[in-house]
Amino acid sequence: MRFHFEILFPHSRVSGLKRLRDKEWQSLAERIAALPETHPDALGFSYMMIKLCDCLNCDLSSYKASLGCSTCSQRTIAAIRGSDEMLLKQFQKARQEVLAYLNSIGAGEQMAA
Repeated sequence: MRFHFEILFPHSRVSGLKRLRDKEWQSLAERIAALPETHPDALGFSYMMIKLCDCLNCDLSSYKASLGCSTCSQRTIAAIRGSDEMLLKQFQKARQEVLAYLNSIGAGEQMAA
């Protein structure tokens, strides 16, 4: 049996989050899942999920890692008691942070085109 471990939240797992919340969230997840993983919005979404799921503290020997990114991210989103609007604001904030970083290294203009 071969195991595949991602270190940070992978773009390929966005589609599994679509039906976990209300229409605003579903619309966002569907839009992001259709984008290439290098698109600034997809990077912003992944960055938001990395923060929400605490991916930077995930250890390959931990229970969380044994669940895998799909299950961990689904549990995280389903457990959030805040509104979809709150999640959309977190996405916008993460997106802005990604864009600011990309612009600081001169990549933002190229990726936005």
